Amino acid sequence: MLKHALEIKGYRVLEASNGREALDITSKQHPHLIIIDLNMPVLDGLETIKYVRMMKGAVEQIPIVAITAYDVYGMEEAAHEAGCNEYISKPLDLGDLDKALKSLGFIV
Repeated sequence: MLKHALEIKGYRVLEASNGREALDITSKQHPHLIIIDLNMPVLDGLETIKYVRMMKGAVEQIPIVAITAYDVYGMEEAAHEAGCNEYISKPLDLGDLDKALKSLGFIV
């Protein structure tokens, strides 16, 4: 659903099945935006965000939107402390995604 919604808006989407793959794609492709699920296998979303923020150069400044179904007390704060710019809880509402993208300066 998310990939399709972004592609309809004209975005090219690169997918990763786990956190390590996300880091590999990020370091090689230098995307303009990262949308990451906090509950990812191998390396969870919070750790992945921290590693992205430790990368050197323009990569460390890539805007990150964290999404999660595990929206418990403190999770949003933990995501922001890890380095995400926006936080969306599931079920994903496309209006919330549009709002997050607009706040980061993206055209929706």
